[in-house]
Amino acid sequence: MPTLAVSIGEPSGIGPEVIIAAWRMRKAAALPAFYVLGDAALLAARAGRLGLNIPIVETTPAEAAARFDAALPVVPLENWLVDAPGAPAQANAAGVIEAIRRGVEDVVAGRAAALVTCPIAKKVLYDAGFSFPGHTEFLGHLAKGHTGKTVIPVMMLTGPDLRTVPVTVHQALAEVPGSLTREMIEEKGRIVARDLVERFGIAAPRIAVSGLNPHAGEEGSMGREDIEIIKPAIETLRAEAINAFGPLPADTLFHKAARSAYDAALCMYHDQALIPVKTLAFDETVNVTLGLPFIRTSPDHGTAFDIAGKGVARPQSLMEAIKLARRLADNVARTAS
Repeated sequence: MPTLAVSIGEPSGIGPEVIIAAWRMRKAAALPAFYVLGDAALLAARAGRLGLNIPIVETTPAEAAARFDAALPVVPLENWLVDAPGAPAQANAAGVIEAIRRGVEDVVAGRAAALVTCPIAKKVLYDAGFSFPGHTEFLGHLAKGHTGKTVIPVMMLTGPDLRTVPVTVHQALAEVPGSLTREMIEEKGRIVARDLVERFGIAAPRIAVSGLNPHAGEEGSMGREDIEIIKPAIETLRAEAINAFGPLPADTLFHKAARSAYDAALCMYHDQALIPVKTLAFDETVNVTLGLPFIRTSPDHGTAFDIAGKGVARPQSLMEAIKLARRLADNVARTAS
């Protein structure tokens, strides 16, 4: 089974040091093998800033697993990277984009089992001409380039006790009611149900669907979206033998007893989905992209420029992302065999 690819993300953020910390904790945490798509010199420089002297070896994806115990394996990029913690440099943009692109190529070609991406700084990439809203959309574009098929990437946040999926994602809250459609809910509901079966190994997934308005609209007295958009979408999913139910008031959807009744919650907007899962387990929560023809996970935090290079960044979310990527890849391999 191929090993995992980890893209370095924004070099001026905490990506390099949480990678270093994860590798140093590999044995205690029983971490599966991975290699870094990045710059060995930058990783060595960041380790030096933190007072660490760790072995780093340039390698190929095929040789990475065999070298993982003895050294941090790095598959070098064509574009070099600058180590400037807390000071994002546009010179790094080409390498950041290359690492993501190469990671997708490795997974699609079977050189890696899954891709784990460290956080990126979108403003740096935008200034360099990057035309995608974020990581997820770029991955969808790359997937289409490899398969010739349009894919719908779906963000899922998964922690030890909760999985949530936002239907609308990075947009102003004021725009959500006007952009929400039945088709959008149905499409994401289908992808969530399919990937819970195929990747998470849940034979009969249960999907709770939140309302948009307080109390799920209180029978239309606080907005019609719950009645006219969300409920018909749920009925369509149920007619397709998908166990979706709701719309449910979001203020009672995430307590312990409620969580026991479903495997994932389909939420109507970004914060409705992300606040509860991050509150319950910030360090253990992982961002998983469903709907892609390959497995991609990521830590649920950002670049954290304010603490980059200070040696205080916690690697737990990256480590959980690596572990989850391995589990999902193994699940898919077992299903295919």
